Amino acid sequence: MAQAAVTDAAADVVAGTTVDHLTATYQAHYRSLLGLAALLLDDTASCEDVVQEAFIRVHSARNRVRDREKTLAYLRQTVVNLSRSALRRRILGLKLLSKPMPDMASAEEGAYDQLERDDLIKAMRGLQRRQREVLVLRYFADMTESQVAETLGISLGSVKAYGSRGIAALRVAMEAAQS
Repeated sequence: MAQAAVTDAAADVVAGTTVDHLTATYQAHYRSLLGLAALLLDDTASCEDVVQEAFIRVHSARNRVRDREKTLAYLRQTVVNLSRSALRRRILGLKLLSKPMPDMASAEEGAYDQLERDDLIKAMRGLQRRQREVLVLRYFADMTESQVAETLGISLGSVKAYGSRGIAALRVAMEAAQS
């Protein structure tokens, strides 16, 4: 008889945690695990989620829990780890929420901005090629006048002249588009 008990115990250790054993553990220890999570977290829904997730994970890894006596310890550790993860996610969320949101334009402002961009692109296309190149490099590529001169292979005075004439032509074209 003693030999049979040893053999059964050895079979239990090799088989791992069975679904029946895990079900019995759930029925016996769900509330205590919920209490453990409640000490670590502050809302009931999160506690319930953590405990349920712990049981799901132990169920998935039940063959790795060779000794059935360690199932509860494994569950407790999983609840603690999942609670820590939940708190980390919550803290990260709070940090992200504490950053001020950028001012959002209204739909009308967005439509108006789009119209202005379209008018600007149309006006830019109406410029002479050199004027357009100078303005694009100077204001959109944020280059200095000397960098523009070097890039285009023209003198610094030419960059200033093309830029000045280009801006004047853009001003006239944009005013005409506004009216």
